[in-house]
Amino acid sequence: MPPPAASLAAARHLFRRFRRSRRGTAAVEFALVAPLFFALLFAVIETAIVFFASQVLETVIQDAARQVLTGQAQTAGYTDATKFRNGVICQTSNVVNVLFDCANGIYVDVQSYPSFTNVPAITNPIDGSGNFTPGVLGYNPGGSCDTVVARIFYQWPLFVTGLGYNISNLTGNKRLLVATAAFRNEPYNGACP
Repeated sequence: MPPPAASLAAARHLFRRFRRSRRGTAAVEFALVAPLFFALLFAVIETAIVFFASQVLETVIQDAARQVLTGQAQTAGYTDATKFRNGVICQTSNVVNVLFDCANGIYVDVQSYPSFTNVPAITNPIDGSGNFTPGVLGYNPGGSCDTVVARIFYQWPLFVTGLGYNISNLTGNKRLLVATAAFRNEPYNGACP
């Protein structure tokens, strides 16, 4: 058995050699920083995608509102929300069909009122438990010179919520995207009363 002084000297020599060696430091540093880096990267990407999808919905509602505003939706025979969604909203651009499940995921609500003062307060479609409760959705585009509020809803799935960044406002790791347009129809049937 070697004397204790020799064992201690060997241990010191081994420690000095280990301390001087710089091989593998980059891998160790990357292993320490990588989880935070990737979590931040994925959070930024997901936020950008949600923002992009929200902007697409805003563009879609403005295009659909134009159809109602000019009377084209009323004269084209869109008699309910499903026909309006399939004929106007889902046909607006190819981006809609790529980003959203148009047939099952987009909810449409179009209501008309005699004037802006008659528009009731718009209620929050998310209940206290975080569930989407749209209430009574309908399709009433009104007539010439009516005030119309058109809204579309989509429940966007989120994926990065497990990394500590959670922008969901619905249960099931989803974010409710809402786009709204309020306008007065043009006098397409003649002058306004």
